[in-house]
Amino acid sequence: MCNSWERLFRAWVMTLALLGSTVAGAAPSARVIDVNGIIGPATATFVARQLDAAVRAGDTIVVLRMDTPGGLDSAMREIIRAILASPVPVATFVHPEGARAASAGTFILYASHVAAMAPATNLGAATPVAIGLSPGGDDTGTPAGKRDPDEGKRADAAPATGGSAMSRKAVNDASAYLRSLAELRGRDIDFAERAVREAASLSASEALAAGVIDVIAADVPALLEAVDGRAVRLGDTEVELATVGATIQSVAPGWQLRLLGALANPQLAVVLMMIGIYGLFFEFTSPGFGVPGIAGAVCLLLALYAFHMLPVNWVGVALIALGAGLMLAEAFVPSFGAFGVGGVLAFMLGGLFLVDSELPALGLSIPFLAGIAVLSAATLFAIGSLAARSHRRPLASGDGLLVGSEGQVTTAGADGCWAEVGGESWRVESDAALRVGERVRVLAVRGLTLQVGATDHETH
Repeated sequence: MCNSWERLFRAWVMTLALLGSTVAGAAPSARVIDVNGIIGPATATFVARQLDAAVRAGDTIVVLRMDTPGGLDSAMREIIRAILASPVPVATFVHPEGARAASAGTFILYASHVAAMAPATNLGAATPVAIGLSPGGDDTGTPAGKRDPDEGKRADAAPATGGSAMSRKAVNDASAYLRSLAELRGRDIDFAERAVREAASLSASEALAAGVIDVIAADVPALLEAVDGRAVRLGDTEVELATVGATIQSVAPGWQLRLLGALANPQLAVVLMMIGIYGLFFEFTSPGFGVPGIAGAVCLLLALYAFHMLPVNWVGVALIALGAGLMLAEAFVPSFGAFGVGGVLAFMLGGLFLVDSELPALGLSIPFLAGIAVLSAATLFAIGSLAARSHRRPLASGDGLLVGSEGQVTTAGADGCWAEVGGESWRVESDAALRVGERVRVLAVRGLTLQVGATDHETH
């Protein structure tokens, strides 16, 4: 009987220990991911990886701390798909004060399980703007040609009235997408419609009053406290958040993603392209050195990759390519600077049209482009001057350097004559008989034999 009670007591103790370890292991944790700046492929990759990591780590909630002017439509949709498929609740928090969730950020905010904003923040202006301008496009920037609705557009602040059929198609697609997200999360549909069609925006207090967001909080701990006990839907199940006292883990992107994000800076892309052009130009004008050509090719490839990540205007890309071709042609064609100057002007005009100016963070300023143009002209002039100077420089090696050199006959006999010229022993021939020790001057080079004459007979 005692053994039975003892076994029962041990089982009870083990059960309590297991329950205690389970409770201890279920301590809430919040993973905070910063989404700052332009939303591009690097941002989408970072967010998707962190959502997967949150699932593996058993995090209670993921907080996207956002401050963005917008970004590429394809990257935005990739982030939204990851949020909708996430088994961990996602809260998008527009923070710090003064931040915004404009354009693509509004879509991500609507898609999240919890939408929150800090005081003095705003959201909205979600009208899609085409970024592949071409002749014949309308005033919204939509190209006249056909394009994939998932590529070459982004949510941005531009009027959606009028325009071509393609622009209306893009606006209708974006409007339906944001309405569907509003219906899924139970958020205000009217503002979703106006944000896309009228580029409407709201402050944090207005968004809370309109039912666009759920919470206004000063910081992440306040947000976690405010959403504690809130019910959110994960797929077909409803989950109650338990976030009070959660351990906060802030995750920063690695150096690879930071590098990819930096390449999306249009100014860096232009600088890389110019370095690539300078390197190839120098290699073409002074072949054989190797380093400028290799560095130029690497920088040019990086620039092309950066342009692929940017919402580029292909007219600008064509002008930049034309400018680069003209500047490189200056190394081969005696245009007396016409190709070089034309290339610099084409490059500057291409920079003006290169990046969609509707998003200020992606624009290229006039002073920056003017500085690049002046630097390009100065660099081309310097490289051209060095190349011209090297062509005018006297020969420092080769057969031509031997002509006119003097030497001394070392061997004279029936088998031929030899003379020391420039510290080397050469077979020599002469119209006159040569004597050992006689001073001679090189008149011509014929293969490995020097045609010489006695210095006494040379006219000085």
